[in-house]
Amino acid sequence: MKKLSKAILALLMMIILPVMITFGQQIINEEAEPKIITDGYEFTEGPLWHDSGYLLFSDIPANTIYKWTPAEGAVIYLKPSGHSNGLTFDGDGNLLLAQHDGLVSRLTKDTELTVVADSYNGKRLNSPNDLTVKSDGSIYFTDPSFGVSDEDKELDFNGVYRYSREDGLQLLIDDFDLPNGIVFSPDESRLYVNDTRHNHIRAFDVNNDGSLSNGKIFAKMESNAEGAADGMKVDTDGNLYSTGPGGLWVFSPEGKVLQQVETPDRITNLAWGGSDGSTLFLTAPNAVYKLETNRNGVR
Repeated sequence: MKKLSKAILALLMMIILPVMITFGQQIINEEAEPKIITDGYEFTEGPLWHDSGYLLFSDIPANTIYKWTPAEGAVIYLKPSGHSNGLTFDGDGNLLLAQHDGLVSRLTKDTELTVVADSYNGKRLNSPNDLTVKSDGSIYFTDPSFGVSDEDKELDFNGVYRYSREDGLQLLIDDFDLPNGIVFSPDESRLYVNDTRHNHIRAFDVNNDGSLSNGKIFAKMESNAEGAADGMKVDTDGNLYSTGPGGLWVFSPEGKVLQQVETPDRITNLAWGGSDGSTLFLTAPNAVYKLETNRNGVR
């Protein structure tokens, strides 16, 4: 009987232990809470950390990008911003802006603003929302209809695009309802794009020519809580972090929920930053938060 009990115990441990490890990774400690670093805004989005120690973020209705430092707080960095949303840096350190005014633009270090893309097949882009840059310099961005009126909307779809100097603007996917957050896996073999309308995340294989294939539903965020699929980031282990109903959702590379963190307000986007890259900065409609984690992010 004892031998049988030991065998059963060993079997149970083989089943239970991996589950305990998966859900007990403590990516974010249970006692860790999002803390406001600045507030008083209309609708913040697009947080972006610079390695010299400051955070940029958009206030879309205010048509402004702010720069925040721990010492000085938030000051105006760019106004007007083209009602910018998502922000990222290119390989040369220039700021790229996804603008609800129908543009993707580049702000060079000498503060010159140039248009990267503003139309597809002669028609105005809807309202570029979020963007990410591949190591080869190509820009991938989402183009939902959040910031364009029915009168001004010229395209009859909400697409996902790729831009490169060699190939120009390419439409990759046109069957999203409201494409929003976009991010590569750490090795850039996979591209994640979420859909706000359906609160799910889709994953695509990235081909050698930059195109996408084998699209599938990676994860669903099923909840009646406030919030939606919006901004996304990954950590160095390949875990995926997404805003969603109720706050922050963390998924394994296989699409399993590792952790959910309730936030005081609906969060709209997120960015890795801080001195060691383990701090998540979270934007909400009227405030920006920071949340300490036990992981290092891919920026």
